[in-house]
Amino acid sequence: MKTITFDASRECMTGPEMTHLTRWWDHAVGYEIYIRSFADGDGDGIGDFAGLTERLDHLAWLGVDVVWITPFYPSPMADWGYDVADYTAVDDRFGSLDDVDACVARAHELGLKLIIDIVPNHSSDQHAWFQEARQGLDNPYRDHYIWADPAADGGPPNNWIGYFGGPAWTLDEASGQYYLHLFLPSQPDLNWRNPAVIDAFDDVLRFWLDRGVDGFRIDVAQALVKDRELRSNPQLGPWDETMYRWEQWDAFDHVHDILQPETVDIYRRWNRIAADYDALLLGETYDLHRLDGLDRLVSGGDALHVGFWFGAMHMDWNAEEIRSTFETPIRSISAGLGWAQNSHDEHRSVSRFGGGDLGRRRALTFALLLMGLPGVPFLYQGEELGLESGTLRPEDKLDPVGEANPSSGRDEARTPMTWEPVEGFGFSTGTPWLPYGGRQAADTVAVQRDDPDSWLNRHRRLIAVRKDLAEIAHAPFEWVETAPGVVAFRRHDVVFAANVSPSTVALDMGATVLFRTGAGDALELAPDEGAIVRLDPASMVT
Repeated sequence: MKTITFDASRECMTGPEMTHLTRWWDHAVGYEIYIRSFADGDGDGIGDFAGLTERLDHLAWLGVDVVWITPFYPSPMADWGYDVADYTAVDDRFGSLDDVDACVARAHELGLKLIIDIVPNHSSDQHAWFQEARQGLDNPYRDHYIWADPAADGGPPNNWIGYFGGPAWTLDEASGQYYLHLFLPSQPDLNWRNPAVIDAFDDVLRFWLDRGVDGFRIDVAQALVKDRELRSNPQLGPWDETMYRWEQWDAFDHVHDILQPETVDIYRRWNRIAADYDALLLGETYDLHRLDGLDRLVSGGDALHVGFWFGAMHMDWNAEEIRSTFETPIRSISAGLGWAQNSHDEHRSVSRFGGGDLGRRRALTFALLLMGLPGVPFLYQGEELGLESGTLRPEDKLDPVGEANPSSGRDEARTPMTWEPVEGFGFSTGTPWLPYGGRQAADTVAVQRDDPDSWLNRHRRLIAVRKDLAEIAHAPFEWVETAPGVVAFRRHDVVFAANVSPSTVALDMGATVLFRTGAGDALELAPDEGAIVRLDPASMVT
C-alpha cells in the first residue's frame, strides 16, 4: 500500500476569502430532467408534467436545489423537442400551461428552483415564422432566418457543417436560396442580427418568468450570432460525411459560425431581464477549444451566469485526463462554470468508465470531485441510481443523429426512468416511447431507497455534504500535490481526493473524513475510491 503525504501546509488562499453567498445558485446542486423519459402521468408512454409533478418529492429528498427541464413546447419532434414550433405554449403530449403552473408551484413548495430549456439558435421549420419566411424574398419574416445565394458552382454558400454532421445548408427550391441550419434541415437557424428576433425573445423570456420559472438553460448558447459575411471556416483536416459527428465538427476551426463577439450582447440584454426576477441564465456552452469566447459569455457577471464545461463527457478514466479536464477551464474561465458527467446527449458515464460496479464506483468518485469544483454541478436523471446506458436493439432506436453512425446516437442515454420494481417500472402504465433498456429491479428508486449502502443513498449523502460546505462556494481552488494516480484539490480547509491508481493508498494528513465513496472512515482509499476530508487546524497556515 502506498502512503501519500499531502503538502497541506502551503497557503492556498490566492484571493480574498468569501464565506457568504451572493446568488441563490452559487452553491446549488442541479438535476436535469429529460421530460419524455422521467415520469408519465397519463399512461400514454411519454413523460409529462403531471408525472413530473408527482415525482418532485424524490428530488427534494435527494437534496438537489435546481431542476432543469428539457423542451416541452409544441414540436414535430424531429429532434425530440429541440425543434420548437411555438415558444409560448406546451405540446399536448406533455400537458398544458396549467400543468406547467402546477409543477412550478409544487417545486417552490418543496424548496426547489425550476428552470426550463429555451432553444434560441433555431426553430422548427414548422414554426409560423419559417412558414412565412418561405413564402418569398419580400416576406416580412424572411429575415428572421439566415438565407444566402448559392456559391459560384451552385453549391452551398460556404463550408459550414452541422453539429450532427453534413453540410449546414439546405437549398430552398422555391426561392433558389440556401438556408442555414447548424442541426437538422428541419431546424433552421434564426437570424440574431435582426432586431425583430431579439425583441420577440424578450417577450418569450418574460412570458415564462411571469409564470414563475426561475430561469433558463439556453441551448447552443455559443452560436446565436453568425459571421455577418458568412465566411468559410478554416479547414484543419480531412472531412467527409461518413465520419463520427464530432470528428466532422473538429475538422474545422469554427471562427465564423459560433462564438461571435456580438453574442455576448444578447446575453447582456437577457441578464437585465433576468435581474428583474432573480433568475438564472445557464448556457449550453459546448465548445472545448475556444475558451476565450466562453470566458466572455460567463465571466463578466453581466451576461450568462453559468456556462457548462463538457470536457467531463469526453475523457478517459485516468488522473492526467481528470486533471486536464478540470484545470483547463478553471485556469481560463474566471467564473460561472457548470459541471456534468452525464446528459441526454451522451452515453452514461458508468458505461464510459468501464460498466458494471467498476463504472459505478468511478462515476460516484468523479461526482465527488465535481461537487468540490468552483461552480454548479448537475446530475442527469438516473445518475443517482448508478444507471448504465440502456441496452437497445437497432430496431428500437429512434434518434435521427444515429442513423448515419449508430455509435453517435443518443437513445441509450434517454431510456425511461425506473421508479419501482413493477411492470412499467413506475414510469408508465402504457408502452414506453423508448424501451427501458434492460433495467432490473435493483435499478429502481424504491429498491435503492431501502438500502442504506445503495448508489442512490451514497449520492444523497454526497449532496448533503456538499450543501454543508457553504464556506467553499467562493474559496479559491488549489491542487494538492500527491503521488501519480491520485487527484486531489483543496477549497478552503476541505480536500477532495480520488484514487485513480490500481493500488490502495493511505492519505498521510491530519484530517477528518466527511464523506467517502467506499466503506470505513480511515484515511485509506482503494482503487477508484474518493473522499472528502477537512484538514485539522494544525495542518493549516494561520
